[in-house]
Amino acid sequence: MSQPNPGAVLRGAVDLSGLRNRPSAPAGEPKAGSAPGLVIDVTDATFPQILELSRTVPVVVDLWAEWCGPCKQLSPILEKVVTELGGRLVLAKVDVDANPQLAQGFRAQSIPMVVALVAGQPVPLFTGAVPEQQVRDVFAQLLQLAAQNGVNGTVDPGEQAPAAEAGEPPLPPLHAEAFAAIESGDYARAAQAYEKALAENPRDDDARAGLGQVRLLQRVQDVDAVAVREAAAAAPHDVAAQLAVADLDVAGGHVEDAFARLLELFAAVGGDERATVRERLVELFGLVGDADPRVVQARRRLAALLF
Repeated sequence: MSQPNPGAVLRGAVDLSGLRNRPSAPAGEPKAGSAPGLVIDVTDATFPQILELSRTVPVVVDLWAEWCGPCKQLSPILEKVVTELGGRLVLAKVDVDANPQLAQGFRAQSIPMVVALVAGQPVPLFTGAVPEQQVRDVFAQLLQLAAQNGVNGTVDPGEQAPAAEAGEPPLPPLHAEAFAAIESGDYARAAQAYEKALAENPRDDDARAGLGQVRLLQRVQDVDAVAVREAAAAAPHDVAAQLAVADLDVAGGHVEDAFARLLELFAAVGGDERATVRERLVELFGLVGDADPRVVQARRRLAALLF
């Protein structure tokens, strides 16, 4: 069982980008026996509306399966605690067998797996069945984190969770091309589409963020994590090896570890290697978000090392 980690808000922690812009669909069906607006069965098709809802109220995602015994122990606890919070959280239940794209997007290697969404960004919470008091403690931390990010709305327990508004503007052509490429696993074509979008409009922040995510996905795709970490441990000043481990850490939500590794490397190397490390740090800063406190702290240390 993993330790709760309600602070790991990160765009690249799980690959949700291919699920953000699907055709509009109802937000989901209420779970039988629960407050209809608070506990919802979610599918690959309805997930974009849940992402949008998370900009108003934190959403807890319960990844489960019918055959999973621990899931059946945990789910009633999650539903009970969410219902008692009276609309401050919404629980989105995802059957991983019926929704393989969501299971892949959240990298659900074992279940039950519980992740939160805050303002559209994933927050890893815990894996495995945990006691009710631990669930309460983690959810309390999640609500604090959400409030810090300006997400402190509520849902009326007697109403269905809102669906996305009809008539949303279509994606720009190059963005649509990038999303289609991501869904097919063609990250190189997605990167090219985002690069074209940025060439046309250097202020396209969505394209810049998308490009950062895709580049990270390209670098960690099919990587042997064990071999990469062993190589880095054997050669602490090998820039390529240390960059590879930092990518894995960011992709897994271990942002502080990645920043600490690269800052130590930056201090130890010089010349062109130093410039390479700085470029990767800046890229990862943009991926995590300039306002993130971990980025602010790492930027301060980088500035101190530079001057």
